[in-house]
Amino acid sequence: QVQLVESGGGWVQPGGSLRLSCAASGSIFGISAMGWYRQAPGKQRELVARFISGFSANYADSVKGRFTISGDNAKNTVYLQMNSLKPEDTAVYYCNIGQLGVDYWGQGTQVTVSS
Repeated sequence: QVQLVESGGGWVQPGGSLRLSCAASGSIFGISAMGWYRQAPGKQRELVARFISGFSANYADSVKGRFTISGDNAKNTVYLQMNSLKPEDTAVYYCNIGQLGVDYWGQGTQVTVSS
């Protein structure tokens, strides 16, 4: 079992920045992917950014050049630096780990971008 705990969400004005963190604990092995998804009201959950084992990070087109995913293996933590935030980035952001064919999700953290 893997447990994921997210932090760092909140309210920010358009153009602002936030950094999300996701700390993983438990039986961490055989990880095939780790990253961030988001779900806005009335919309399906969508990929934001993720690492896939053996490959570099990939990003949704809507966040390229504004968001950066990074990780700290020693802390089993993945980060999402979000810059130049827009109102359309408003959503609940979820951390995700893929392990041996099983997806694990965090509880989600709300990000609200408005003036």
